[in-house]
Amino acid sequence: MLHQIKEYLKFLKRSTNQHGVHSPFVYNLVTQCFYNKKKHADYTLINNYKKALLKNKMAIEITDLGTGSMYTKNNIRAIHSIAKNSGASLKRAKLLYRLANYFQFKTSLELGTSLGISTHAIALGHKKGNVISIEGCPKIAAFSSKNLMNHNITNAEILVGDFSKVIPKLAQPTFDFILFDGNHNKTATLTYFDILLPKIHNNTVFIFDDIYWSKGMTEAWEIIKQHPKVKVTVDTFQYGFVFFRKEQVKEHFTIRL
Repeated sequence: MLHQIKEYLKFLKRSTNQHGVHSPFVYNLVTQCFYNKKKHADYTLINNYKKALLKNKMAIEITDLGTGSMYTKNNIRAIHSIAKNSGASLKRAKLLYRLANYFQFKTSLELGTSLGISTHAIALGHKKGNVISIEGCPKIAAFSSKNLMNHNITNAEILVGDFSKVIPKLAQPTFDFILFDGNHNKTATLTYFDILLPKIHNNTVFIFDDIYWSKGMTEAWEIIKQHPKVKVTVDTFQYGFVFFRKEQVKEHFTIRL
């Protein structure tokens, strides 16, 4: 937690809004997507999905293949507790919705389904696109798969297993979007980044969640930024955005949301 506080203070000093952005691509992303104030009708569905989880008293056994929860080490957790402490916030879910809508992602991959809050938002953002989400815990995966179906999400599929074992079996040659949100660990993050690099195309978007979760995650983020295939990054503190657009000059941006 101390690491996050220190890094957030640094973030506040170096961050800017759209007025500090001179790249047309990033300027449009910030103004038309990040800061978009439109009240999308689907926001009601996103709100309702999260509200239902927060009211759900059912307990579930967790098999955690990642770094685990920051809030508890108990492997029996209530759905409402997971939704409150570990699930994506409404602000983040709506941002993911806007991203899927803005870029019109046809193929999306999510590492770490949890309760499907992010999965739900991405699937809603572009209903003609397909979302594959990988979850390490079988019972969480089963719950979220059923819950997404109950909320009329038909364009998302949850695969169960360890990321490093499931990713090589994916049939898709490329993905438009990949959300890394399952194992907040330096070594694992860099491993998944390397494994998934062959599945990028020029306009693929990577998002790394919780880049300031720990010193190791921040180190992983800095290594990723310097990779020769990475052209543009946007640090929003919570998320690290990576773009591979060959036509772009290599630049790193820090944007307040």
